Amino acid sequence: MLSLAALSLRLRASGCQGSRRSIATVISGNETSKLVRDRLKQEVDQMRSQFSGFRPSLVVLQVGDRDDSNLYISTKLKAAAQIGIDAKHVRLPSTATQDEVLRSIMSVNENPSVHGLIVQLPLDSVNRIDAELVTNSVNPEKDVDGLSCINAGKLSRGDLNDCFIPCTPNGCMELIRQTGVSVAGKHAVVIGRSKIVGAPMHDLLLWNHATVTTCHSKTPDLPEQVGRADILVVGAGRAEMVRGDWLKEGAVVIDCGINHVSDETKASGKRVVGDVHYSSANQRAGFITPVPGGVGPMTVAMLMENTVTSARRFLLKNQSQR
Repeated sequence: MLSLAALSLRLRASGCQGSRRSIATVISGNETSKLVRDRLKQEVDQMRSQFSGFRPSLVVLQVGDRDDSNLYISTKLKAAAQIGIDAKHVRLPSTATQDEVLRSIMSVNENPSVHGLIVQLPLDSVNRIDAELVTNSVNPEKDVDGLSCINAGKLSRGDLNDCFIPCTPNGCMELIRQTGVSVAGKHAVVIGRSKIVGAPMHDLLLWNHATVTTCHSKTPDLPEQVGRADILVVGAGRAEMVRGDWLKEGAVVIDCGINHVSDETKASGKRVVGDVHYSSANQRAGFITPVPGGVGPMTVAMLMENTVTSARRFLLKNQSQR
């Protein structure tokens, strides 16, 4: 059954179609993330009502004091507070060693009252720290970022109900669902193969029964590949790389890019754009996400969803052991 938001999108899309499509229907990450947050708040309220004093708990571990990391963390803490998640920010100094970071992770891993742990990347330390080792040290049952090799492996095998899915790809899937377009049987193209976006996005689309092509910096015929896509997800990290005339008419376009380009009309001298050239793409796509206000808000919402899911699994496990 379609949600009200999906039905609204579909009706607007049908209104755009006459003899030819004139403009794409915008998939709002702001609106969709609010629906997710409202649903999660209700679920957390039910948990607290059923289990007196219980709250889902999240720890955000940061090394150093980068301004961009501080901004991302404050957004996560604000979202958690709105939903009713008990979120704590643990900051280690930029002099922290790898062993100190690992000890902090082990402490949270062993704390049964904490249901989710994320390590804010990059690790801003004067000492060399292996980010891969740190990420894989998080207990997979608390890895709500979904970045450990255990969760990545389960996702690649299709064990979607027994892992945490990385937040950005999970958010992309929710945005696709809001269009009412079925993924099953569609030809999906993913541009980018990062561990955080591209690779898990491929797996998620595949196990939702799409035929998936992954493109990257070595793909020689990128416009041709894009032109075959019923669903296009772009996470290349190159400003406005995908042009509108590359697209298959009516395609669903999900833009994960966040890039800053010069713009003298802005007070800052810059503006934020995605990896898709929006003004040309929205003349050809059926549905498209804006930047900003598209995938970004969904990434935070899916982190909250993973945290609530982890808390629910904890409660179910405790009940079964009684």
